[in-house]
Amino acid sequence: MITQAEIDNLVKKYETVDFIKHDPIQFCHKYNKSKQDCEIAGFIASLLAYGNRKVFIKKLNELFTEIAQDEPYNFILNFEPKMLGIFNYRFGTSEDFADIFKILRSLYEKNGGLEELFKYGYENPQENNMFIPVTDYFYSNVREKAGQGFYFMIPNPKNGGAMKRMCMYLRWMIRKGPVDLGIWNFMPASDLLIPLDVHVARISREMGLLTRKANDFKSVLELTQNLREFDATDPTKYDFAMFGYGVNNK
Repeated sequence: MITQAEIDNLVKKYETVDFIKHDPIQFCHKYNKSKQDCEIAGFIASLLAYGNRKVFIKKLNELFTEIAQDEPYNFILNFEPKMLGIFNYRFGTSEDFADIFKILRSLYEKNGGLEELFKYGYENPQENNMFIPVTDYFYSNVREKAGQGFYFMIPNPKNGGAMKRMCMYLRWMIRKGPVDLGIWNFMPASDLLIPLDVHVARISREMGLLTRKANDFKSVLELTQNLREFDATDPTKYDFAMFGYGVNNK
């Protein structure tokens, strides 16, 4: 198993501002002129954060710069589906994005925005999972025949999946550091969960930090609990160590 000193050294090496320019969190930093711009840009960036990194970052630049005119909050408040044209990304069609953006518009008009939604989920978890109330909000407000892309970008935590992109987004918003912005404070960093994808799962097993075979939510809980043995107050900082270990052992 990796030692405390080894994993802490990896965090120190890779949790730097240089990390930002290659990661989707760059959009949170780009639009940090207001809390709403930052959190909306981060949420949308997390939706597209799958597949080839260079490709989805290019698509996000297209969406934010050409379509949203570098004003994420204003874009959502005034969103109309025609603004998207034929914008799409992999599983997500323009109709899928329109469904999500219309729900976000309503969320900010009537229910306080993304921070209030995630805070509600944290304070009212279902089945010990704070993401169920969050996704239920989207599901209860989407049209009856929403597309496959909608449900891929807003996955159902009741299916037991790792919820990698929501865990990642929450890390961006709650943690404070050289990379993460920490603009929300309704929960402590100690309660964050590691964003688990195939890459992180493989590396965590190589490190001796994960025994479960499936890359599911139970594995997220196991890995996060083991990382709390290294730092109970900030377990998800080790996401940077997983990245660093992967770079060092290609």
